[in-house]
Amino acid sequence: MRGLRTCLTRRTWRRGWADLTDLVLPAECGGCGTARAVLCPRCRTALSGAPPRRVCPEPEPPGLPAVHAAAPYADEVRAALLAHKERGVLALTAPLGVALAQAVRAGLREAWTDAGDVRTGAVGAGAAGPARGRGPVLLVPVPSARRAVRTRGHDPARRIALAAAGELRRTGTSARVLAVLRQRYAVADQSGLDARRRLDNLAGALTVVPGGAGPLREGGTVVLVDDLMTTGASLAEAARAVRAATAAAVESRAGSAAYGTARSAVYPAAAGEGREERKTGPRMAGPYGGGGVIREAICAAVVAASPDSFEINRN
Repeated sequence: MRGLRTCLTRRTWRRGWADLTDLVLPAECGGCGTARAVLCPRCRTALSGAPPRRVCPEPEPPGLPAVHAAAPYADEVRAALLAHKERGVLALTAPLGVALAQAVRAGLREAWTDAGDVRTGAVGAGAAGPARGRGPVLLVPVPSARRAVRTRGHDPARRIALAAAGELRRTGTSARVLAVLRQRYAVADQSGLDARRRLDNLAGALTVVPGGAGPLREGGTVVLVDDLMTTGASLAEAARAVRAATAAAVESRAGSAAYGTARSAVYPAAAGEGREERKTGPRMAGPYGGGGVIREAICAAVVAASPDSFEINRN
């Protein structure tokens, strides 16, 4: 009997160890499932082998900042993201973080070009110059629903954001993660909703936690990050929450006159949104661009986006 218990204990231990090693050293490629590697070379190339692109869904939700994606959400990239998010293959966090970091750099390059920064051409792996004097890049992940985090056992976007921040620092760009967004109330599952219903579902759902507006306003360029963009509703709602919090911080610190000045910069496209006009990119003014007002310093980056969203030059 004692021998049987010992055998069962060893079997349970081996099974647990196998499960653990599958998290660290997956039994198959997370993208195509054909090799014992985190990602085989072909899938790694599909994820981050091409330069990130500016993406925009159709229709574009009001308030959506400029978004850059590392790859189209298809085939191996889709499989890798689902393996990380739904199956908890955490070994994929590192390559997904590298891909997100590349998309963040592309967004910063465009944002700082719009700001008139002549040094922007140096942005890239190992280029620290453009970040000097601006404070760190602030990666703000779009939060998952609490029930989804409980079910999955982790928050995929936050985990990938932490990996991306590490990659940015490793290559010379000061960066940190500010996980300051929270859901104010439970929302419906987005998977079965179209673009309009997703917007309605998420309207007003996100907020910045108490004390989170100060670092957002003073710390540097804000980059909203997520693992995936489909309709853009989540990123648009995240941008609204960040803008509202920073505008409220301006009002509380500087009074109504300063708020009136800041509002025109924090909400630079409010009038255009009412006319469904498409923004060309983030507006930059204020502490880093002159003018004495708080600047719009929000862009967004994702690992993957719908293939159709890569065709942003539509008639």
